[in-house]
Amino acid sequence: MPDTPSALSWAALFDMDGVLIDNTDFHINAWLQFAQHHNRPLTKDQYVDHINGRVSADAMAYVFQRPISPGELIVLTEEKEAIYRELYRPHLQPAPGLLAFLAALKAQGVKLAVGTSAPESNVRFTLDGLPLRPYFDAIVDSSMIHKGKPAPEIYLTAAERVGIEPARCVVFEDAFAGIEAGIRAGMKVIAVATTHTRDELADVGSMLIVDDFTQLTVEAVQQLIQSS
Repeated sequence: MPDTPSALSWAALFDMDGVLIDNTDFHINAWLQFAQHHNRPLTKDQYVDHINGRVSADAMAYVFQRPISPGELIVLTEEKEAIYRELYRPHLQPAPGLLAFLAALKAQGVKLAVGTSAPESNVRFTLDGLPLRPYFDAIVDSSMIHKGKPAPEIYLTAAERVGIEPARCVVFEDAFAGIEAGIRAGMKVIAVATTHTRDELADVGSMLIVDDFTQLTVEAVQQLIQSS
């Protein structure tokens, strides 16, 4: 079969928070409330630099400045995520243009997966609450991997689960840690400018930067896959 875009399969791998939904400010506020409750100093800049895009084990260790035991991690994570869900529930909605973009990808036979640092409870809240789950062929959350972003494991696992080699995957990310994870996985990366500005994202190796999914077409992403 000839080596053409229509003849070769590829996959689109999506982060969840800040990509499928524009919820970064709600996570920031939830983390600040959580940290204040535990008398831990935390600023928005610290969240962006040390927490955004990372799995809860790494984020909690940063907030408390010590290793967190597995049992304690479960309790602390759910406490923080309950705050987030309470804040964001009245505002839960897909990112602009997302549903039309996902439908267009599915119509072209593109494999779709979610690769998120979020716990399974937030995955249910988001993917079933909208609902988005039927669009995706695989979902990888923080409970399924050993090393969180910026390690590439989440996206390599997602690619394996949809049966597509990393070089033929495009990652959609908003966080520096996630962008690095996609690059380290050997994938193309499209950055969504929800958490960081376009100028900030231009400095970290994003191959394409968009404000939301209204600025994307399947053809544009397909061309990115075909580029060297």
